[in-house]
Amino acid sequence: MTAILKVDTIQDTAGNNIINESSDTITIGASGDTTNIIGTLQNNGAAVASTNGITSADQWRLTTSFQGDVNPIASNLERADQSGWGRIEPGMSQSSGVFTFPSTGIWKVEFNVMSYYSGENRYTTAVIQATTNNSSYVDQANSDSGWSGNTSNVYGNSFTQTLVDVTDTSNVKVSFRVDVEDSSTSTQGDSTKSRTYMMFTRLGDT
Repeated sequence: MTAILKVDTIQDTAGNNIINESSDTITIGASGDTTNIIGTLQNNGAAVASTNGITSADQWRLTTSFQGDVNPIASNLERADQSGWGRIEPGMSQSSGVFTFPSTGIWKVEFNVMSYYSGENRYTTAVIQATTNNSSYVDQANSDSGWSGNTSNVYGNSFTQTLVDVTDTSNVKVSFRVDVEDSSTSTQGDSTKSRTYMMFTRLGDT
């Protein structure tokens, strides 16, 4: 025998509404309440995406300096690991400078290049590239830093960022490029702190 309980409102012992139904709208709890769901919240059989804000954040960096143009930065890359650094799993993976996202969504990608030159250097360009077919890359964002005059031992930063719509983790990927005016310009790497680095933050669903 099937038991059916027909009510519009369920209250606690103090008379506060726990569940209320009105005009086909079900309200759980009240303003100021904390609703704790044990298990998986579903929408018509499918799991509801997390609503707990940012669900993934990661940072990678260049460990060894290089000179000249590089497209893409394909070696001497590591995940940041200095004391106090943190991330939100799951993080990015990379192979030969091609970064793969762990999940679909709208991702914020940031790229900072620290460069050094002894003499006159007019620009260093940091470029974020993306592909939607795991093959053809298109520039998504770039930024120049530069100096004029004959100044020795000059450092500069180029910073750029973009939003990437990751609809397919097998095909949507990013890489990073550095262009310089003078081939003697050095892009700075370090294995103990982040000088030239890439940051990835998942902001929400695609």
